[in-house]
Order: sequence, then structure tokens, then C-alpha cells
Amino acid sequence: MYNDKVRDYFLNPRNVGALENPDAVGEVGNTTCGDVMKIYLKIENERIVDISFETYGCAAAIATSSIATEMVKGKTLDEAVQLKNRDVIQALGELPPEKVHCSVLAEEAIKAAVEDYRKRTASGG
Repeated sequence: MYNDKVRDYFLNPRNVGALENPDAVGEVGNTTCGDVMKIYLKIENERIVDISFETYGCAAAIATSSIATEMVKGKTLDEAVQLKNRDVIQALGELPPEKVHCSVLAEEAIKAAVEDYRKRTASGG
């Protein structure tokens, strides 16, 4: 069902766990399948200097969370919000059609975390 890259990112997730004192947190979920993703960001000068995730879900949800964190680490916030679910799928090689929604959650979680940061900084912290 899953290719070797998806299995690797599921079995050996990168950037997993909660960051201590994050600058932003984005949480999204899919009530249909029960997957929940939480992305934590550390930001300096509008750039993501550290990122991690906690995901409750299937292998595809964990793999897409993991690779998405690698894809935006070091990017500016404006660059990070340009990440699309198709970019996540392409980076993993492929996902079964019934698991594409996991890549959408990864995209949405990154955007939610950036939005959280922008709300926090606009209101003075």
C-alpha cells in the first residue's frame, strides 16, 4: 500500500514531539478519519528555525507531517505557507488516493501555525 519512502517517514519520523516554548502552534483535524496534526514552530526574523509535530493518525498522516516539517524548516513564513499538499505527495513519491487527505492536513497545519504566529505577534505576543 505504501512505498518505501512513506514507510521510512512513518517508521522513522523526523522532528517528532512538542517543542518547548514554541512561538506558534497549529492544530488541524479531519473528523471523518480521526487524524489530528499539531505543528510547533520556533521563529526568528520571520524564518522557521525549528519545527516539530505531534500527529494522531495513520501511517500516511505521520509520514506527511514528518516530511512537511523538513520541507519548511529554514524557510520564511511566506515561503512556508506556499507549501501545497501536492508538494508533500511529490516529496513522498506517492500516496494512495484514499490517503491524499493526510497531505492536505499537513498543508493546513503549517498554515495554521503560521497564522497563529501572526495573530500572536500582531496582538503583541
